[in-house]
Amino acid sequence: MSVLPSGEGAMPPESRGYHPRLYNADLAPVDGSLRNWSWLNMSTVWMGMVHNVVAYEAAAGLISMGMSAMQAIAAVAVAYFMLFLAMWFNAKAGTRHGVPFCVLVRSPFGPFGANVPVVIRGVVAMFWYAVQVYAGSQAINAILSTLWTPWAHFNAGFLGMPANGWLSMGLFLMLHALVVSHGVHRIRNFELIAGPLVILVGVIATFWGLHVAHGLGPIFSQPSKLHGTDGALTFAIGVTGMIGIWSTFAVNIPDLSRFVRSQRDQVLGQLIGLPITAIVFTLMSVIVTSATIIAFGKPIWDPVKLLLAIDNPVVTVLGGLTIILATLSVNVAANIMPAAYDLVNLFPRRLNFNRAAMLVLFAGLLYVPWYWFQNATTIFHALEIIAGLLGPVTGIMLVDYFVLHGQQYDVDALYRYSETLHGRYGINPAGFYAMGIAGALAIVGFFVPELSAMADFSWFIGVLAGGGLYWIFGRAAGLPARAPELAPEPE
Repeated sequence: MSVLPSGEGAMPPESRGYHPRLYNADLAPVDGSLRNWSWLNMSTVWMGMVHNVVAYEAAAGLISMGMSAMQAIAAVAVAYFMLFLAMWFNAKAGTRHGVPFCVLVRSPFGPFGANVPVVIRGVVAMFWYAVQVYAGSQAINAILSTLWTPWAHFNAGFLGMPANGWLSMGLFLMLHALVVSHGVHRIRNFELIAGPLVILVGVIATFWGLHVAHGLGPIFSQPSKLHGTDGALTFAIGVTGMIGIWSTFAVNIPDLSRFVRSQRDQVLGQLIGLPITAIVFTLMSVIVTSATIIAFGKPIWDPVKLLLAIDNPVVTVLGGLTIILATLSVNVAANIMPAAYDLVNLFPRRLNFNRAAMLVLFAGLLYVPWYWFQNATTIFHALEIIAGLLGPVTGIMLVDYFVLHGQQYDVDALYRYSETLHGRYGINPAGFYAMGIAGALAIVGFFVPELSAMADFSWFIGVLAGGGLYWIFGRAAGLPARAPELAPEPE
């Protein structure tokens, strides 16, 4: 996917002094004619990412903490609004300059030092891609077993997974390849359909729930168990848990916003697609689950188990297809896209976006998610620690863009390397010192029992400490308080 129309590149990168390890067409600023995403495109991409199985089950975790249904919905609203603020501000640089996260992060970390946060983000993205692929392939397996009984007997094991599981995963990989094979703009067009379609199915399921329960159902009548200071602390922990679902994406939101035509479009699109969609989707999940208490005698939060409980072939197939569509829509935008850009950044002379995306499809399987599901607690705990290191990166990027550079980067400088300016290894020490110290503060609660409460707020600690320390180190190193005046930004 070239971001420059054929034949319209202005000056060749060599004449601009661009380093070959820092530039190719997919890392270049997006040409104005291709910055054509509207608020609708941005909102439907977020819809496609927000309505996934994890988000559907999120309210269950909050209610199990003692919240009432309305408190759980309120916690989701607070969490996603805070995420919206982080996404909004970190997306601004992408929309203004048309460059992805892996290029923007070169400013605070140095042209080659940026590879460290880029690799951390890529590791997390590829893991979640593998998890989603395995989950989606399970839905495909269930559908095929329902439609054709002999399919269930293809269960000869190979590398820890039955043959029908491998075949289902192969089919799901083909669907992924179909979506990503023509670059970001095909992903945009896919999400334009997938996002609203899954919401439509959710609306139908909500009407079913209201009909079965003759209203909102018993979950909404359960009182809150949270009171006083402990209750407020539990609510805050629930909010940070919800933020954790998307905190890693806050760093690479420029991968999407670089294609949006104006700041107004990216703000409005994210407002509709992130907090508003999340609140509506959570409300739907609680209503449907509340109805399952009446229909089946117990709450069923897992949508796959709900399909099995309904035990209707038509519902199983249609519901399974919806789960597959939802899983595919979140995977291509939230996991494959950032991982592909990260690979292009590491190997710009050998990879473009399309090749990198196809590489992610198969490299992700090296995570063998079917094994990890057997020990999910340990794996997810390790990923929480890794993801905790990205909170400081978000804070550092925000301070670098808004405070030290006054919302104006010299974009050409992001593609250049000078040993005089960047040192022998192309590293900005201020960014690394801030990330190292703030990262240690963010994850210390995972290792020191006496500080375990800090683990519940690791993202906030990382963002605030990372931003604050980077401002101190950056000013001490003489980093600019404001970039040279550039052309005004069109709104």
